Amino acid sequence: MDIPGEVREKGLRHAKAAAERYRRSSAVRDEAHRRQERGDAFPDSPESLAARAARLVQRHGVPVEAVMEATRTASLDRPAMHERILGVAKDLQAWSFLPRGARAARTVARVSVGENGRELPIGTGFLVSPRLLMTNHHVFPRAEAARQAFVEFDAQVGIDNTPEPAKRYTLDPDTFFVACQDLDFALVLVNPGASGRPVGETFGWNRLSVQLGKLVVGEPVNIVGHPSGRLKEISIRENSLEVRLDDFLQYRTDTEPGSSGSPVYNDQWEVAALHHGGVPRTDDQGRILRRDGQVWQPGDGDDAVDWISNEGVRVSSILKHLAGLPLDATRQAFLAEMGPESGLPGGTTPHPAAPAGDGPAATTAPAGHGPATPPADGPVAPPADGPVAPATPAVGGPAAPAALRGRGPAGETAVRPGRVPPAVARGGLAAGAGAFGGGLHLVFLHGRGQQGRDPEHLRRYWTAGLNCGLTRAGLPTIEPAGVWFPYYGDRLAEALRPSRTAPPSLEAIVADPVSGTARLLYEQMITEAAARAGMPAVRPVPEEGVPGAVHQGLSWLAAVTDLDRLAIAAIFGDVAAYLDDERVREAVLDDVLRTTPRTGRVVLVSHSLGTVVAVDLLTRLAPEADVELLVTAGSPLGMDSVHDRLLTGGPGRLDRVAHWYNAWCPTDPVTIGCPLGDDWPGRLVETSVVNPAGRVHDIEEYLAHPEVAGEIGGALTGRTAMT
Repeated sequence: MDIPGEVREKGLRHAKAAAERYRRSSAVRDEAHRRQERGDAFPDSPESLAARAARLVQRHGVPVEAVMEATRTASLDRPAMHERILGVAKDLQAWSFLPRGARAARTVARVSVGENGRELPIGTGFLVSPRLLMTNHHVFPRAEAARQAFVEFDAQVGIDNTPEPAKRYTLDPDTFFVACQDLDFALVLVNPGASGRPVGETFGWNRLSVQLGKLVVGEPVNIVGHPSGRLKEISIRENSLEVRLDDFLQYRTDTEPGSSGSPVYNDQWEVAALHHGGVPRTDDQGRILRRDGQVWQPGDGDDAVDWISNEGVRVSSILKHLAGLPLDATRQAFLAEMGPESGLPGGTTPHPAAPAGDGPAATTAPAGHGPATPPADGPVAPPADGPVAPATPAVGGPAAPAALRGRGPAGETAVRPGRVPPAVARGGLAAGAGAFGGGLHLVFLHGRGQQGRDPEHLRRYWTAGLNCGLTRAGLPTIEPAGVWFPYYGDRLAEALRPSRTAPPSLEAIVADPVSGTARLLYEQMITEAAARAGMPAVRPVPEEGVPGAVHQGLSWLAAVTDLDRLAIAAIFGDVAAYLDDERVREAVLDDVLRTTPRTGRVVLVSHSLGTVVAVDLLTRLAPEADVELLVTAGSPLGMDSVHDRLLTGGPGRLDRVAHWYNAWCPTDPVTIGCPLGDDWPGRLVETSVVNPAGRVHDIEEYLAHPEVAGEIGGALTGRTAMT
């Protein structure tokens, strides 16, 4: 069968299946319509509304000022507040909606095949990584179809309404091709152009997310495609999601044949679904009907069909399917370029740098500016000035210190720097020893909640996370025995115990995790964090704080992040106690100083409360210890209520630190004051990372990111990237 004919036949099968799903979901759709008629603009579940509102606030998809204005006039319960937020997001768009849409549209291409001397358009596709194009399975049902096809970017009219020259690229399904008939998607590699650069470097790509909260029933959807093979067109407004099924979305919008394979965007230009066809009206026997009510025949043409809705495949379902495929390492590497929020194994933020034919690009960053990261949502823009330089040089070979010679391609075994003497097994190497050569020490400084833990287990846990990141960054791994691990978990718990006045239940810890003056600081931290996270001031909060304000702030932080209220309350409570109670602070610092290098060069990696302790520690270290690199991860140092109480007297340049690197996650409530650059001038490099749900604050997840591990690995070789 010819490819265009095969595309039509398979598209018809999917249309009939979509019609059956539409029929089965009629009760859900009818109930949604009834709720809309009663004035419910977003007839979705409370859980879906909460997830969507959280994503909008967290990713700045709606102006915080507009949300506060819409919600400050009355005391609102959480469902009503979520609906107000969604209403603002639907009715009010920032100016950036237009240029972001234009940027998204550049990632969309027309798909055509050459047949008998003719060029026939068969669908639409869009870039989801620097090299991979997504379209429908019924557009590319097999690799042979992709082998005969080509794609055209910028096939559109320009501002002056005249056609622009289209840029044509061929496909390479022999190197990468994955397709699924049930979910009607196909992924194929796009060959680079004459320059040898990945196509996404020119047109950008869409960062797909496996996370929920991208769309709720009643929200608008936007589609960019090539209906009937015409030049690029868009469909915005007067379109809305009607029904969300397990693997599909059904929505009202004006599309035509040829739009198959188009991205379905929300108003923040995040891809919510892969459009795969219209939903035709059918009779009781499942036969497609024409607009005049008669049974449709193939010779009638698609224009005669009575299309009643449209359907797309949920991006989250596609990503989950991809994550379960048994692919070889080469194809897994191509998938990993789709980015960390895709949820795919090894997902990294991709930055094209490798020449054509050398496999996936390495994670790179401009020197002195840390790893580049994509925007919070929407498509990733192409680099402005072409490929960028690697963040860290390769480590290995004869010159590499023994502790860094990991298991490489030849399978050589890592060289152990030696056993840790029992006397210092709980803290680190003996004073003056340097496992990485030249008196260089790596120090891990943990956060709160580690009481009763085995320090050796924690040391291995941190090292395992770092080794994961080093492997992803293409760097050798290290041995746990070569790491200092000052352990203060038991001392912190002992120092806090007299200030605890309530049993460790959820409501007790939330209401009163600390006592005395630390209580006021705790309330200030919670209300500041919630305000920074976009919580509108729905009711006045006294200066002293009240339990209601604390509960309100914790609920908001829990809604916009992936941690529960208990974890958030415990973390902020311990930070408040450390900062407010000099007895607690001195006990922790004394314990840390006993097992911290007193001489030599130090790479200090800290987490959570440990980042606060690390900055205080800089005022106590012996003059003979030089901190070459300070790494802070999951840090609260961006909050006024925290940095104003440091021993340094507030934010400022850390003179004892040659280089400072900060890693933060937008869904980590502890990092709500990040980025730190506005408050901490000087040589600070920082990047945001995406940690998985439920582990947004875990140090292992932070260290496993190649951009974070790359900074540490570079410093351990004496060739740090932050120059």
